[in-house]
Amino acid sequence: MAITRYWMVLAAVLLAQSAMAHMSLLYPMARGSVGDKAQHDNEPHAFIGYDRRRTLPCNGYNKVGPITKLKAGQIVNTRFWGPALKDDYNGRLPKKPSNGQGQMNQARHGGGFCQYSLSYDGGKTFHLIGEYKESCPDFYYEWPVKIPDNAPSCNVRGKCLFVWSWIAVNVPQFYINCADIQIEGDSKGKWSRNKGIRIVDAPGYPQNVVMPGDDAGNKMGKGPHPDDIEKNLKGKWN
Repeated sequence: MAITRYWMVLAAVLLAQSAMAHMSLLYPMARGSVGDKAQHDNEPHAFIGYDRRRTLPCNGYNKVGPITKLKAGQIVNTRFWGPALKDDYNGRLPKKPSNGQGQMNQARHGGGFCQYSLSYDGGKTFHLIGEYKESCPDFYYEWPVKIPDNAPSCNVRGKCLFVWSWIAVNVPQFYINCADIQIEGDSKGKWSRNKGIRIVDAPGYPQNVVMPGDDAGNKMGKGPHPDDIEKNLKGKWN
């Protein structure tokens, strides 16, 4: 009985450490992240389903967080945060390690597949605006995406979201962060609904999905691929 209890406690500790050591969206500032003083609980980087609180569409963070003002046509250099950065969320990008020295443990698990989207209805639907394959996420780099030139304005508090989602490599885990935004858009701007984002390993969606990575483990990876940057900045996903 004592042995069984020991293994149950050990499993719980390992699961907690796993959830507490992943990545979250730093810019634009996501709900629950280090700059959201009202909701920050050290778990914006937990995966969907880690516990009953971690749910779609915004990882269980349902209150409005810090609001980032954006414009149609603007290039947004997104960034990530991990516990190794502590709470220095206003700092510059970490210095890249030289010859393997100074590596910080990101728990990025070799990357995976990231998507960026906008939602104008609080996360009921998502309009895809960018994708990065294999090496995303990684807090040593910026990951540029473009707010479409024809993006309509959005000013409804709690409804206008900039969303980052990540399908991990090696382990079937799905992550999603929502940043509250305002968009100064095209006065005549409108778009037709596009394919949206890929959601997996959440109730009602495909299960046990993993994506190719960059084999860098928890260390600094190769960064954003030039082809992905080109597609994202051309607004291919509009």
